Amino acid sequence: MAEKDLSLEQQLAALKEENARQKKMIDALVKRVEQGGSGQVDAWGAFQHSVVLADQVREKTEELNHALHSIESTNRQLTQANQHAEQAHQRFIDAIESISDGFALYDPNRELVYSNSRFQRYWQDNAISLNTPSLTPEKIQQLAKDRGLIVREVSGNRNGHTLKLQNGRWLQIKERETSDGGVVMLYSDITQLKLAETARFEAAMAEKSRILQNMVDNLSQGVLMVSKSGEVQVFNQRFLDMSGFEQSRLIGALIEPLAEESPLTLWRIGRGGIRPPEGIRVQTLNDGRVIEVRSHAMDDQGYVNTYTDITQRYLDAKELRETEQWLRLITDNVPALIAYVGDDLHYQFTNRAYDDWYGFPRGQLIGKHISVSRRSSTFEALRPYVERALDGESVVFEIEEYNASGEARYVVKSYVPNQASNGKITGLFVLNWDITERKQNAEELEQAYQTMEHRVQERTAQLQTLNDQLQDEVEERRVIQERLLETKKEAERANLSKTKFLAAISHDLLQPLNAAQLYLGSLLSHRMSPSARKLVSSLAHSLEDVESLITTLVDISKLDAGVVRADKQSFPVSDLLDNIADDFSHAAEGTSVEVRYVHSSAYVYTDSQLLARIVRNLMTNAIRYTPSGKILLGGRRCKEGLRIEVLDTGVGIPEDKKNEIFQEFKRLTAKQDESHTQLGLGLAIVDKIASVLGHTVTVDSVPGEGSRFSVLVPYGRPETQSIRNVESLVSDNSVVLQGARVWVIDNDPNICRAMEELLQRWGCEVTCAGSLEELQISCDTVQSPVELLIADYHLDNDMTGLALAKSINQQRMQKVPTVIVTANRSEELQHQARDCGYLVMHKPVSPMRLKMTMVHLLTGDQADPIPARVGASHNR
Repeated sequence: MAEKDLSLEQQLAALKEENARQKKMIDALVKRVEQGGSGQVDAWGAFQHSVVLADQVREKTEELNHALHSIESTNRQLTQANQHAEQAHQRFIDAIESISDGFALYDPNRELVYSNSRFQRYWQDNAISLNTPSLTPEKIQQLAKDRGLIVREVSGNRNGHTLKLQNGRWLQIKERETSDGGVVMLYSDITQLKLAETARFEAAMAEKSRILQNMVDNLSQGVLMVSKSGEVQVFNQRFLDMSGFEQSRLIGALIEPLAEESPLTLWRIGRGGIRPPEGIRVQTLNDGRVIEVRSHAMDDQGYVNTYTDITQRYLDAKELRETEQWLRLITDNVPALIAYVGDDLHYQFTNRAYDDWYGFPRGQLIGKHISVSRRSSTFEALRPYVERALDGESVVFEIEEYNASGEARYVVKSYVPNQASNGKITGLFVLNWDITERKQNAEELEQAYQTMEHRVQERTAQLQTLNDQLQDEVEERRVIQERLLETKKEAERANLSKTKFLAAISHDLLQPLNAAQLYLGSLLSHRMSPSARKLVSSLAHSLEDVESLITTLVDISKLDAGVVRADKQSFPVSDLLDNIADDFSHAAEGTSVEVRYVHSSAYVYTDSQLLARIVRNLMTNAIRYTPSGKILLGGRRCKEGLRIEVLDTGVGIPEDKKNEIFQEFKRLTAKQDESHTQLGLGLAIVDKIASVLGHTVTVDSVPGEGSRFSVLVPYGRPETQSIRNVESLVSDNSVVLQGARVWVIDNDPNICRAMEELLQRWGCEVTCAGSLEELQISCDTVQSPVELLIADYHLDNDMTGLALAKSINQQRMQKVPTVIVTANRSEELQHQARDCGYLVMHKPVSPMRLKMTMVHLLTGDQADPIPARVGASHNR
């Protein structure tokens, strides 16, 4: 703006100078005309000349006026420019003053040119004068440091840094160069920002401290941290439980008095130059707990002690040592030579007989190669057998070896590979038997045989004379053969009576189990503690195992004998699968196995009892071999019939094992179920029942991914079904048991007591007897009121429950609803009971099943006796 004013003033001066020069010229011309000249001057010419001069004067005058107007306009513009400059300058000052930061402008020599009031107050309030000439930022900052105004300086980037003042405030200084080489600096008060950062940092540290304390409190180990000065800094609840200290006692306490009171070691292990291996110490407390103490040194000369309760580990190790001692005691007293070598053929175990036979001190062979105990030639002879064993083959062979005395002996060796779960051979069990004496005896027997043969030849001539007598004996043998044929026929007839034998043995085996089930049902209705109920549940599982094993063995025998017959009929498959899916869904609760079920509305034509056994065995097999994952039960419609499938994501079946799994006493792995005992008969029963039904069972499997078992069942025709919800019947009408009079006939007193205890707990009035005569003594069997008769099938003196029930009902005006309890599962007995209008319950009797049957009979619905629930296992 100043340069523009200077240019306008120069133009105005030039115009004034030109105007003055032209004015002088005009005055000179006018003067010349007025004074005239000589008489020879032409007046007309002078006039014309004056006119020309006048025109020129007029033109110059107009130019002059135009110049004056331009000068005036320029002056106005200059005035406006000056006003604008002053206004912009004032606005610049107002803007600088309005910002919340201190502002300072420095020239290229970094000397202060201008600053706002906020900048001035920063320093003047602390007696720092800004009127000092040549005041640079460095001088201002040095003056502030000399007066103690600046407490701390924090270097930033190249454009600024941060200062902390003595009053606790923070200034952030930013600088930027101007176009002329000067510097602009902004002084920002960031105290609140710093306080917020500090608060966030302290909150973050507090949160980290809280998380750290939570983590320490949730450790399974006790933790104690002690500072360099011996002051307790950190501890957790686990440490308090182990040491017995109260929390208030430890906060801020010194470790020295605490260490004298505590049974635990509180000092750092290894202090004072005595350092146990790895800083570990094991202590046994007065209450028998075994604690492992470890010390960890910190960089600040403090330390952390951790306390681990290893009581169970200590007891397990002790038990393991005792077991090892027993094992060694047993093997040391076995005459066989026993050893175990790893896959590297180095000894890991030898018994006393093995060491003595090869002439090595006790335990000296451990860790050495098997070649050290024999000659090199002998080892080379053994190498092929060793390699076969390492390939997974069990090898038995004879070989000549030298014992500790150098004597050649004949030894039978057995190499049994030890196979890990992943299929890798981890070692070999070695069993040796010295058969030298046996072999020598065999040779002596061979020599004796040769001598005997010579003697036989001598006797042949003598025996020839007896040939005639042998002819007679041949005739006698023919007669005997005919008798044997007759005996064979009798054996075949005896085989036909195998069903009766199975029924009898089932009765004898299941009788005590039936009593146990009844007692258990009564016991479960009592109130008991959780621990007692857990024991009762374990007992129930054990009884179920016994029941399952006995029933399975009997079923296998029946299937092998060919006495099982299919009773086929049409029914909706959902009646079978819904119950099975519900049972196994409850069985899988609390495990890592998820049971899924796809409902099917198809009708099938088969024996519901036998098909239920197949599906239940397949589901049991799927759960057993699926440690974690999913199991799917459902039906797939095919052209040939309904394919009932059980799919799992378990361990799978190798291709070469698919036929073997259907054999008896075969299991895929040697792993035992933790809660049930199994014989490996489940799939064998599936195969045999499928043969009886004429159904096809198939299996598809991929090892490590899962298996799919399926059974193809022909379709049935929809029929009108009257399916009753028996469980609902029990829950809605169980009141009918209150006061019900029940007669129980069983020749086993234990069964009578169990049945009486169970029925009385249900509110029944029970009369128990071991025979019809005892019942007649207790009550009038003809006129005494009674609502239900429960009779065992096998009674004393060849009396059966059917005969007893017939005898009672023939004498009464109205038949008594009757239940026959038996272990005999023959179809003949089922038909006999059905013809008499009686229900049959198979042993062992389930308390819930008994209760449902009694409620059904006492409600008077005789037309539809309750069969075994469709899909229910026959041994439930």
